[in-house]
Amino acid sequence: MAERPPVKLGVLISGRGSNLQAIIDSIERGELKAEIPIVISNRADAAGLARANKHGIATEVIDHHGFSTREEFDGTVANTLKAKSVELVICAGFMRLLSHVMLEAFPERILNTHNALLPAFPGIHGPRDAIEHGVKIAGCTVFFVSEGVDTGPIIVQAAVPVMPDDSEERLAARIVEQEHRIYPYAIKLYQEGRLEISGRKVNVRDAPAEPPTAIVNPPLR
Repeated sequence: MAERPPVKLGVLISGRGSNLQAIIDSIERGELKAEIPIVISNRADAAGLARANKHGIATEVIDHHGFSTREEFDGTVANTLKAKSVELVICAGFMRLLSHVMLEAFPERILNTHNALLPAFPGIHGPRDAIEHGVKIAGCTVFFVSEGVDTGPIIVQAAVPVMPDDSEERLAARIVEQEHRIYPYAIKLYQEGRLEISGRKVNVRDAPAEPPTAIVNPPLR
């Protein structure tokens, strides 16, 4: 089988860009065959823009306040991504819901990450909701974006134990460490052509047959 070329990523950010940095680091270590021709932010003060510039990646600010509808904003974003020949769109802390315009422009080619084990605790307060609900295991999810909030087919998840004295901040910090691991991994699976969407399920070709060790919290004694 011929080797697949690097996948061209368009990364959408709104804030500090820590997942963007994790993806850049994975590319530079040679673990992920990808290029990032453009990083787009809807906020001019997003710290992730400086991260991109530091690595010589082109950036553009498209302020959503300058558009009367979400569809108009998404159309401009989509056209900017297509002008850079982007294949896969990566939402990395992008605090905007995508409309049908983006979904139709990049069908089954938009990824996002969420700091909870979906479908539990969608929305913007995953770690806080996990603590308040009293779950023993939280985590993070990378998924294909679809219409709705955090509702798309799931690619990969990582589990993180919730400790009795956890604050939202402490739990969130441990979860984001796992996001930085599984987001580049999900992109790698896409680049290698190993993902197949079947309804709500994402099948991963050539996945290991042996399951990883189960996490039990509190630990068995």
